[in-house]
Amino acid sequence: MMKTLFRRCMTLLALIAVVACGDHEGNEVKAQTAEGGKTLVVYYSYTNNCRDIVNSLTSQITADVLEIQPAEKGLKYEADNYALGTQLLNAIKANPNDAGSYPAIDPVSTVLSDYGTIIIVTPLWWSQMAAIMQTYLFNYGPQMANKNIGLIVSSASSGINGVVNDCKRLVPDGRYFSENLWIHNSNRSNRSALIQNWLTSINYQQVTAVPRTRLTAASSTPILDLSGRLLGQEPAKGIYIKNGKKIAK
Repeated sequence: MMKTLFRRCMTLLALIAVVACGDHEGNEVKAQTAEGGKTLVVYYSYTNNCRDIVNSLTSQITADVLEIQPAEKGLKYEADNYALGTQLLNAIKANPNDAGSYPAIDPVSTVLSDYGTIIIVTPLWWSQMAAIMQTYLFNYGPQMANKNIGLIVSSASSGINGVVNDCKRLVPDGRYFSENLWIHNSNRSNRSALIQNWLTSINYQQVTAVPRTRLTAASSTPILDLSGRLLGQEPAKGIYIKNGKKIAK
């Protein structure tokens, strides 16, 4: 009993010290919370390969799914040796900071602030990210700052470095997983096992279980119970710690 009480007191003192020293000038005090822990899988699929990947992925994790669609339907991007697809990619490459360089997509209503992790599933077009997915990331990439970002690329055979570079240009402030996943023609039939191995290698369950949020001294004062656990708000009744002081109601 006395040992348990001692351990609780030591934990409480350590937490109070972090709060007290954490910030008098606006520096961030980090806390663990389950809020914002949901995963969103965003994909564009022209040949249905990416759709198959998403189906395999969502059979292994819990996630919401958002499909990106071009505003203009029925275009044949691969016709005439990929003439239209190449034209779209060249327009982006010429003026990557101009919204007018990107092909139009259907409106989306997903609220990205609801998610802590975004997994992007996209085709490769001529060693670059498909233009349709680039449009989505150009529009919404800034809202993905500080979120966990995963990238799965489908291609015929080419390596994915160009797609990775496109993603990091469009989502520069994401917290990227340690590895990206490349699924191509020679291993596509084994996609379920590839996805499972990828999720394990990036430590998906642990990384996404308790994402980081931020508290600042100016915006939020941590409130602790007597065991040193962080409370979301002041309790209506009971004893708790605020600003290093014990308060009883």
